[in-house]
Amino acid sequence: MKKNNIILVAFNLVFLWNCSTQNFYKKAQNGDIVFVEAKKENLSGAISRVTKTNENTTSYDHTALIEVRGKEKNILHSSGENGSERISLKTFIKKNRKEKRRIDLYRLKDTYKNCTDKAIQKANTMLGKPYNWLYILNENAYYCSDFVERAYRDCHIFELKPMTFINPNTKTTDEYWIEFYQSKNTEVPEGKLGCNPNGISKSDKIYKVFSLK
Repeated sequence: MKKNNIILVAFNLVFLWNCSTQNFYKKAQNGDIVFVEAKKENLSGAISRVTKTNENTTSYDHTALIEVRGKEKNILHSSGENGSERISLKTFIKKNRKEKRRIDLYRLKDTYKNCTDKAIQKANTMLGKPYNWLYILNENAYYCSDFVERAYRDCHIFELKPMTFINPNTKTTDEYWIEFYQSKNTEVPEGKLGCNPNGISKSDKIYKVFSLK
């Protein structure tokens, strides 16, 4: 009896998992913005520590754009693995679900909906560039939120703001970032203009549509 109950529970979990994934896929529209939940360690944790503004909200370490091409739905983004690229939305979802990371889907408010097609066109011109591991803005490489901000720049959907690498708990530069920039023979770019997933998710020009947990 217990074995049957376990099987039933497992079946229900798989069913719910598939349903929520399908709902996310169906809801995704051209120009939507995806945010991926941060981990607590390594680079992901370091990004989260210095950019999260509210302990009661989900912290993000990655963001990307949805592109709809006919029946295909893709992700346009800049990743540490491959730089700025196009991958299928299904592949993107599968990867992050495997890592048990929440994915939130955001959309521009109706006032700005006429910006989406232009933003995706702009994003397509930025594909094929390397990842910007210094997080200092330049025209030859992009990091994830930089890629998204540039795509929507003409419509002023997101803002560039002075970056901080200070750990709010210690009030000093986070140890991870000190070692990170030392390894690249570069000063920590404290105060330089930039953006991050947590920051752009707070834009008052977008709203959350769906969460895939």
